[in-house]
Amino acid sequence: MPQIQKSTLQFLADLKLNNDRNWFADNRKSYEEAKSNYETFIQEILNEIVKFDPIFRGLEAKSCIFRINRDTRFSHDKSVYKTNFGAFMVRGGKKNGDKFPGYYFHLEPGSCFVAGGSYIPPAPWLNAVREKIDGNAEALLKIVNSKEFRKYFSQLEGEKLKTAPKGYPKDHPHIELLKMKSYLAEMTISDKVVTSGECFDLVVGAFRAMKPLNDFLTAGDI
Repeated sequence: MPQIQKSTLQFLADLKLNNDRNWFADNRKSYEEAKSNYETFIQEILNEIVKFDPIFRGLEAKSCIFRINRDTRFSHDKSVYKTNFGAFMVRGGKKNGDKFPGYYFHLEPGSCFVAGGSYIPPAPWLNAVREKIDGNAEALLKIVNSKEFRKYFSQLEGEKLKTAPKGYPKDHPHIELLKMKSYLAEMTISDKVVTSGECFDLVVGAFRAMKPLNDFLTAGDI
């Protein structure tokens, strides 16, 4: 059973305390081992996702994992490295996160979580989702209120507009869904669980429960 090693989490904790190039260079071997452990875990997750979401067939972990180097060009925070490993499993790889919903696994000491759905979709995609909700909100509500979804996620999450989106009345029966700017499912995982033998099945189960939401959000199906 694939497992996140405690040493992988420890590397990220140490990196947070020593976020500079010299320390990273001195600990390159630990980084490579941690990266390999995470990549192996993600690949095995993908192999399981394919069983219930066949469109992911052939997708490789390396196409989904974000670089550990930070882009500091437009940030006040000039830290060189991210202190987490993140992978967005979406058709075609992470570069298509603005086109399709997907599955995300975040590894960070004290802040591990799985998430998925659609994060700040571009206007055409967001408008299409809102049109689908306007015409069939019951389908979305059935998904997020299902026993399987609620086993892992408490609710549908995402930042909202302060008022009704253009073209929809303020008293629309599903206005709270229409006001959402993202449509996300998220579940935190403790460090103890994430480095245990139960983590793999937990993550796969959460992603399986998330698939109906991703199907609803898939622009091509609207």
